[in-house]
Amino acid sequence: MDDTAVLALLGLAALAAGFVDAVVGGGGLIQLPALLLGMPNAAPVQILATNKIAAISGTTVSAATYYRRIKPDPRTFLPLMALAFVGSACGAAVASQIPREAFEPIVLVALIVVGAYVLLKPELGEQTALRFSGHRHLAAAMGTGLLIGFYDGALGPGTGSFFVFTLVGLMGYSFLEASAKARLANWATNLAAILVFASQGAVVWHVALVMAVANVIGGYVGARTAVSRGARFVRLFFIVVVSAFIVTLSGQVFGLW
Repeated sequence: MDDTAVLALLGLAALAAGFVDAVVGGGGLIQLPALLLGMPNAAPVQILATNKIAAISGTTVSAATYYRRIKPDPRTFLPLMALAFVGSACGAAVASQIPREAFEPIVLVALIVVGAYVLLKPELGEQTALRFSGHRHLAAAMGTGLLIGFYDGALGPGTGSFFVFTLVGLMGYSFLEASAKARLANWATNLAAILVFASQGAVVWHVALVMAVANVIGGYVGARTAVSRGARFVRLFFIVVVSAFIVTLSGQVFGLW
């Protein structure tokens, strides 16, 4: 397959990833495998860096759309973003030392738990009912940002979904509110990782720019769709996407494909 065809296919993958990422997160589970297939000779850190350039482009658009339409509380999303930035920078700094195989079984188990919990609790995330207040709420937001941010910098697939689930399941936000805050936090994690990776010269720019444009389009459409359709649509989409991720990762972990 020639380079033009490969770029076109990577662009389509980035378009789909941008849409999924804007609604429930987890676009990296579409984009990263596509990059691995399309750039078989690239180093792992180049794959991660190129993915981040594309991802932050779509995340910027979707985060701005959510911010304008949902108006999330800055007392939560600013500390969440700040600690997510710190965690992601730390994760990116050690990304080249951590084999992907070490993460896949952990991510698979986490996704199964997350998907089952959301599926068995249909009322979860329909409305915002915060479980903490004051300093406890702030501590939960900061801890969420730091831990998930580190994971995103080190590897990244499913980060947005983990942000959404934690904000819904742990902190009590609706799926729509959680998606808005997750987009802002994910923007911060992408930015931190890019600063680390770019300083290492790891970005494959001609691929990153093509995917960035496609990811922007997908992110814009996905965010507007989520806002207009509401929390129930986001919950249903979350279940479908997490289920697809579970199937994909199960095949990889157990060597089925």
